[in-house]
Amino acid sequence: MNEITLSEYIQTLGIQAKQASALMAKASAASKNAALKKLAALLRSNVEALQTDNAKDIARALAAGLAAPMVDRLKLTPKVIETCAQGCEQLAAMADVIGEIIGLKEQPSGIRVGQMRVPIGVFGMIFESRPNVTIEAASLSIKSGNACILRGGSEAIDSNKALARLVQQALSESGLPDNAVQLVQTTDREVVGQLIAMPQFVDVIIPRGGKGLIERISRDAKVPVIKHLDGNCHTYVDDPCDIDQAVTVADNAKTNKYSPCNATESLLVARGVAAEFLPKIAAIYAAKGVEMRCDPEALALLQSYKENCAQALVNQGHDAINGEAFKLAPATEADWFEEYLAPIISIKIVAGVDEAITHINHFSSHHTDAILTRDHVHAQAFLREVDSASVMVNTSTRFADGFEYGLGAEIGISTDKFHARGPVGIEGLTSLKYVVLGQGEVRT
Repeated sequence: MNEITLSEYIQTLGIQAKQASALMAKASAASKNAALKKLAALLRSNVEALQTDNAKDIARALAAGLAAPMVDRLKLTPKVIETCAQGCEQLAAMADVIGEIIGLKEQPSGIRVGQMRVPIGVFGMIFESRPNVTIEAASLSIKSGNACILRGGSEAIDSNKALARLVQQALSESGLPDNAVQLVQTTDREVVGQLIAMPQFVDVIIPRGGKGLIERISRDAKVPVIKHLDGNCHTYVDDPCDIDQAVTVADNAKTNKYSPCNATESLLVARGVAAEFLPKIAAIYAAKGVEMRCDPEALALLQSYKENCAQALVNQGHDAINGEAFKLAPATEADWFEEYLAPIISIKIVAGVDEAITHINHFSSHHTDAILTRDHVHAQAFLREVDSASVMVNTSTRFADGFEYGLGAEIGISTDKFHARGPVGIEGLTSLKYVVLGQGEVRT
């Protein structure tokens, strides 16, 4: 497409989405749920066909020398497709929040004032790599009564096209407009610039990908953006705490999976429990090849406790390891800000909960932060004062996820402070408008 025809193409997508959004806003819960169930059935009956199209993307990725983790993200395995189908069914089983009126109160004048939950309208989503995001975005859009324009990564174009065809088939066969979910059919990068500059058609943009993509969209968009740039998550081990529980949770928060944005990147430890806690967690991190970048106090403690760490590992049923297996390094100022997405963690000893909260609010990306404690007052202070989208007590930051939160699915995680904050599910794709009910009252 040349620039003129590309502009016309994106304009057409916008017009069609706007028209479809009006129909979706008034669609019945039954028809939206029918479309989701139909989509689940189509996914299951088209596994082989989907994998055939997916194989084209995989072949191109391998030929282009794409890194192994990126190639892995592209794969539409039978398990991935089944997970998508189950997600559609879970959304269909959830209550429909559209049209719900909340907070209805009678005023002295006699009028009753409340708020009704309504769809946002049209959202544009720009994402990379994982083709299953096409289904996640489409299914959430359908359930929330919105229309959407999806622009996936060029590396997954054939897979995304195949999935989008199934979505539109499910919509059409359920009596809903097939243009309620539209996939951009070209890989031309200029599309992104045009899509984020159409406030007459697009009500909000949701980028899901690398930091560079999100920074560009945040800078250039002419419509509101729901975003998060980093997942610099913290786990704070308090004094007092259940040491064994803290070791288990801190291990899971870091090593369950290194690449997600909800993995813990920085470990803060209260001075009163550091000598007991750090050797135990360091033994586990060492066994799993995690590099520990420490402040001077933590570094000195762990260097002097290498033998204790090794013995702790033996006590937990692991093979003995020598001191050389411990990847210890001094932390720099940059480490406290870093989202590693890798087997690296920064470690700092703090005086207590107040210093931990101050550190987190200064260095964190306001994504997800957790306290491990036995002190109720400390827990409450942490919940109130830590300025993050998700704040946790005695559990792993890895739970910061729409599915785990009972949202059915998520379209992303927002670290913004407007209506959508944290995992964005159905309610995050809606707005509230005031409704006023009267019986002939007039203002005097």
